[in-house]
Amino acid sequence: MDLQAELLNIARQRIEQDSLSRNEKDCLRTLMDLLVGSVSEIKGIADKDSTGKNLVDNLLDNKNLLAVIHQQTEELEALKRISRNLATRLESDEVLTGIVTEAMRLIKNAHDAHIFLYHDGMLSFGAALDNEGNHNHPFAEPRPEGLTYQVARSRQMVVVEDQRKHPLFKDTPEHWKGSIVAIPLMMGERVVGVMNLARLTTGGFTEGEIRLLSLLADQAAIAIVNARLHEAVSRQARSDILTGLPNRRALDERLEEEVKLAKHADHPLSVVMMDMDGFKRINDTFGHVVGDEILAKAFAPLASSIRSSDFLARYGGDELTLVLPDTDIPAANVVAHKLQEQLRRTKILLPNRKRARLDLSGGIAMYPLHGRSASDLLRAADEALYRAKKNSRGQFFVAQNGGTG
Repeated sequence: MDLQAELLNIARQRIEQDSLSRNEKDCLRTLMDLLVGSVSEIKGIADKDSTGKNLVDNLLDNKNLLAVIHQQTEELEALKRISRNLATRLESDEVLTGIVTEAMRLIKNAHDAHIFLYHDGMLSFGAALDNEGNHNHPFAEPRPEGLTYQVARSRQMVVVEDQRKHPLFKDTPEHWKGSIVAIPLMMGERVVGVMNLARLTTGGFTEGEIRLLSLLADQAAIAIVNARLHEAVSRQARSDILTGLPNRRALDERLEEEVKLAKHADHPLSVVMMDMDGFKRINDTFGHVVGDEILAKAFAPLASSIRSSDFLARYGGDELTLVLPDTDIPAANVVAHKLQEQLRRTKILLPNRKRARLDLSGGIAMYPLHGRSASDLLRAADEALYRAKKNSRGQFFVAQNGGTG
């Protein structure tokens, strides 16, 4: 047997005899392979047994250092995984879910992890995950004088080893027990949220666990801010600057989605194209600047007159498009007239101090009667709007059967 093989054999026997964890033994074996490979290249070693034993003894004498190196390696791997996982997510819901998932993965015996977002001095629920895989079922709402608000306001981490004995948990329900750590999610000096992780057992968290959670908290804060920026840019790209309503791009995306849902559920879907009567005269008389102000004042209140499931967008100029899921023609007609009454009641003064006289005309099309695609429904509703404007302003006409034909 050559020198390298003999040394490795001696070293491995010594490692197996020592009371080490499997991970520590694996690390030692890897290091021994490297060291013995180097020793075997040195000429003139007389006592091979002693050399191998000395190598192992030196490693075992410094196994605390080995544990630190191993722990740091695990932390670097965790940081790399966290950065990769969070960096690829841009939607807030996905980011928050990713954070609590990583928290539960990092800490053994964790019972649950929560994220609460912090804005203007108020906390709101972000995400939650427990050890049974239940998502977004918050354990409890943050109490004004409780742990989560304390961490958000102080911008300091708090570790509670026993909830039943800690003043922050005074007068809380009996089933609130175990240990918990709450960490502020900081972007510079600004708190963007708080991450809580709890165990059912009492006792503190190790330095290694706190370090891992702190690494996660740093990455989480960056990911949350990036997601907010992404959503703000996306919202701006899909919003009409003048009125604040969704724009044509947002309308096209939403209508395509609603048509697919209507097909799948076999439900009706109505589209109402509307045009503001009286606006052209105002625009011609007072100019485009006044016209823009009138549009903003006239359109803004209309969005509050529809259901949360409905979708009102500025189609262009003084035209609006209303998308009404699971709504037939009679019901769509009711909603359209409700918007009309809202506009008629809105008091808007012109530069000459006279009240603007505004009204709505519209065309209504329904899936699948007047079209089976988003573009067909828009064309059918637009054709009905044209007839309404031509024949009787202030009225809503229904599209002709078979679309625009």
